[in-house]
Amino acid sequence: MRSKASFRGHPNHPALIPFPLAFLIGAFLFDLVGVVFNRPALWTTGAYLTVVGVISGVVAAIPGIIDFLYTVPPNSSGKARALKHASAMVSALILFTVAKWLRGDVTTEPGLPVLVLEAIGAGSLTVGGWLGGVLVSRNQVSIDHRYAGAGKWKEENVDKPASGQPVVVAIDGLEANQMKLVHVAGKRLVVARTDKGWAAFDDHCTHKGGSLADGVMICGTVQCPWHGSQFDVVTGGVKSGPARESIKAYRAEPSGDQLKVWL
Repeated sequence: MRSKASFRGHPNHPALIPFPLAFLIGAFLFDLVGVVFNRPALWTTGAYLTVVGVISGVVAAIPGIIDFLYTVPPNSSGKARALKHASAMVSALILFTVAKWLRGDVTTEPGLPVLVLEAIGAGSLTVGGWLGGVLVSRNQVSIDHRYAGAGKWKEENVDKPASGQPVVVAIDGLEANQMKLVHVAGKRLVVARTDKGWAAFDDHCTHKGGSLADGVMICGTVQCPWHGSQFDVVTGGVKSGPARESIKAYRAEPSGDQLKVWL
C-alpha cells in the first residue's frame, strides 16, 4: 500500500520542478540579453516566460506542499531543509511576479528594478533547486530505494487506546524482515517482524530524525536510510553510529493476525 501520507514521497514534485527553473531563469536571461543588445523580441519572450514560469511554479508547489506535510519526517534535518527549499522557491515566485507587475505590458522594455528583482529571483531559484536535489538524494524523498524482500510500503492509522490498554495493529501480510508504519494519534510507530518474532519502536532516528520504517531491517537490526545508523529493534540500543542515543522500543505481543503494543 502506498498513500500520499507515506514517506515514499510524491512522484510528481521532482518531475515538475525543472519547468519553473527553466522558464524563470530563462526569462531573466532573455530580458538581460534583450536589454543589452536592444532586441525587443528577446525581452518580449522573457515576459512570456515569466508568466509561464510563475504558473508552472504554482502547479509544482501543490505536490510540494503535500510532500512537506506528509512525506518529510517531522522534527528532522530533512524537515528543516524542506522548509528552506520551500522558502527559496516561494521567494523566487514572488520576486518574478512583482517584476512582471512593475513591467506591465509584455512588450515594455524591462528596467533596472525589474532586472534586479529577476536576478535575485534566479539566485533564489538556484539555491532552492540545490536544496531540492539534496532532499531527493540525501533525504531520499520520492526515491523508491527499498531492498529486495522488504515488501510494499505499508502504513496504518489507529486510534489512541484507553489508558493502560495496548495499541492493536493489523500484522497480516508482514513477513520476516518487513516493517510497517503506524500512526497513533500523531505518534509514529514501527511494527516489525524479525526472524525470532515481533518488535515495535519509534519511527525516529535519534541522529537526524530519519524515518526508520523507510530503512532496512535484517537479523533484528534496523538501519536508518539517511546516514546508516543501526539499532536493535527489540532493545532499541545503538549497534552502529553516527547515532549515539537509543531509540524507544516497546513490548509487542502477537494475537492472531494482530499485534498488541504497549506504549
